[in-house]
Amino acid sequence: MGYISDLRKMIGNQPILSVGATILVVNERKEVLFQHRSDTLDWGLPGGSMELGETLEETASRELIEETGLISSRFELIDVFSGPLYYFRYPNGDETYSVIHLYRANGVKGTLEINDGESINLQYFSKETLPKDIEKRALALINHLGDQFWDLQSSF
Repeated sequence: MGYISDLRKMIGNQPILSVGATILVVNERKEVLFQHRSDTLDWGLPGGSMELGETLEETASRELIEETGLISSRFELIDVFSGPLYYFRYPNGDETYSVIHLYRANGVKGTLEINDGESINLQYFSKETLPKDIEKRALALINHLGDQFWDLQSSF
């Protein structure tokens, strides 16, 4: 089990601070990779919480591989996001205030694969084709960054 799972065994659903990495993977058509999540049944960006002893870049790399099967040669920090917009209550009642380190993956290689049971689907979307059911923290990131979110060079 991981750090958050172990912590949850002790404190239940109480709010926690969760530090982690969220990864933007942009294809050659400037579409962004989203993950249809199995726990919340909405679309979010790949990423997750830091484990004890990890750097944020190691968290980004691990989460990208676990959730998408992709490998990145380098992660570029875009910005750090926190505060009330990044509060989330999971369907099971767990509450978290996320501290999101948003990275862009560069030199991405591999084939999209659902490996860890956290995803129902993985799909690239353009600004015009975004699904309606986007997870609230991902939507907050998109809204905060505005056009900058879509004005990214290819990750591949």
